[in-house]
Order: sequence, then structure tokens, then C-alpha cells
Amino acid sequence: MRRYNRYAIYMTTTKRQRVAVGVPVKLAELAEFRYRLRRFLSFSETASEAVGVSAQQYQVLQVVAAVPAGQESSISYIAERMVVRHNSAVELVDRAEKAGLVRRVTDESDHRRSLVEITGRGAEVLSQLVAQHLIEVAAEGPELVRTLQRLIGARPGSARKGGE
Repeated sequence: MRRYNRYAIYMTTTKRQRVAVGVPVKLAELAEFRYRLRRFLSFSETASEAVGVSAQQYQVLQVVAAVPAGQESSISYIAERMVVRHNSAVELVDRAEKAGLVRRVTDESDHRRSLVEITGRGAEVLSQLVAQHLIEVAAEGPELVRTLQRLIGARPGSARKGGE
């Protein structure tokens, strides 16, 4: 293996040809970071399903509950925050509404559009899932942070006050 700048060059042999493949030097760290993220997302899916909602319905609840002051919980906003298309956000809100987690209300400033609010049931589910997720983040977060620090090249503890 030869190293050139940020890439390692591996020579692989197939039956018919010899091929040079450029692979980022930090591939292992990137793979580990992705693994840690997937573990958290898998936990989230399992925790959500255990209380009777889908992981995406939990995400809708999070987005709506965390709308910053001055922002409205429109379908467009939900789509943006969930990184889905507008029509997918409509379908997600429809399913969450049928499950009794959210409700649509008419936007007072523009009667052509609706905003999304959390119901009492939705607030209960959200509270339960947030508590579980915070416990998981406390348990698994430090390793995720260390993995991210290795990936971006930061030294653990380098972001502390006063360089301590």
C-alpha cells in the first residue's frame, strides 16, 4: 500500500486484470462513524415501535415540538427538517394524524394552508421516547463523539475551555 496525500492506493488482483483503487485513508473511521450512527438509528426505530409508533412518526413529533420561535410547523418546514419531499411529508403527517399524534389546524395568516400541532397523546409518546433516547445518548454518545473526533482529526479534549 502506498500513501499519496489523503488517499491510500491499494492494488487488487482479479482473474483478468490488476486494478488500482483509491480509498480515503480515514475509511475505517468513516465506517466506524456510520456504524455508530446506524446503531443509534436502529435503537430509535426499536424504541419507537415498542411504544406503537414508527420511527418517522417520532421524527415528525420531534420536528413539530422543536419548531423555533418565529417559525411555523408547516408541511414544508416538516419536509425540510426531515429531509423528505413535500408529498412524503404530507403522507407522514396523514399517518401521524390517523394515529392521534398530531392534528392539522388552519394557519390564521393564510387560510389556504394548515399547520401541524401535537396532540395530548403525541406529547405523551414524545416525552417517553425523548427520555429513552437521552439515556441511550448518555450511554453511547461518548463513543460516537470519539469516533467523530478521530474522523475529523480533532484530539479528544481539544475543544475544552482554556486548552485544558
